[in-house]
Amino acid sequence: MRVKNMVLAALAGAAAFVAAPMAASAAQCGNNAGGFPAWVEDFQREAAGQGVSPSVLKKAFAGVKYSTATIRADRGQKSFKLSFEQFMQKRGGQAIISRGRSMKKSNAALFSRIEQRYGVPAGPLLAIWGMETGFGGFLGKEHTLSAVATLAYDCRRSAFFTDQLYAALQLVGNGSLSPNARGAAHGEIGQTQFLPRNVVRFGADGDGNGRIDLVGSKADALASTANFLRGHGWSRGGGYQPGEGNFGALQGWNAASVYQRAIAHIGAQIDGQ
Repeated sequence: MRVKNMVLAALAGAAAFVAAPMAASAAQCGNNAGGFPAWVEDFQREAAGQGVSPSVLKKAFAGVKYSTATIRADRGQKSFKLSFEQFMQKRGGQAIISRGRSMKKSNAALFSRIEQRYGVPAGPLLAIWGMETGFGGFLGKEHTLSAVATLAYDCRRSAFFTDQLYAALQLVGNGSLSPNARGAAHGEIGQTQFLPRNVVRFGADGDGNGRIDLVGSKADALASTANFLRGHGWSRGGGYQPGEGNFGALQGWNAASVYQRAIAHIGAQIDGQ
């Protein structure tokens, strides 16, 4: 998932995690790798003071390093400045449409269950799935916790990613995120690329096995994506093209207008609208 617009929400039964991002602001942000080790130490002390288990912190930060690849990606998101036609060509929009139609047929029962539960049809889910990871073909190669910690330290959006880091710690603590997990450059997780806080808020068990696995289970990833859209105002049966009611939910997925239009267009082509 590219960096998403999100409303930060309190977590029921996890008050320590809610309060922690504000307290963690005392850790000094920076704009290069030089201050990162000291920041990690400060952050861990503050997190422990907010009730995060020392064992979780030790496990989570064991392999954390400053990620130059993450910073490079964060400063170079040029594709979002392309025209719609250029963006569709760069992202392989027509190929996503073609394969998406096939995937809709071969996973008809899954998409029917998801639409029945969340009110979201297959088209926009397939558009997101295809654009984010090529239908699960490439989930990213960056160390997830390093990526999130680096962006929490980086001054550009420190508060936003500090919250993401606390959410990631919660996922490590409950076993939903491996400390060795790898994903996209901003710490996005799974087949539709959820930031950690979105996993906490919208993660759904789509295959009914009692756990949420956005990496290994397409059912979980797609159900979670539908749950995200519903949580951002998706209304069952409504249109999702620009100017229609559900387009606002697509805007919640990604801040770039060209990305929003691509989801709507690809989704409509898949759904036959």
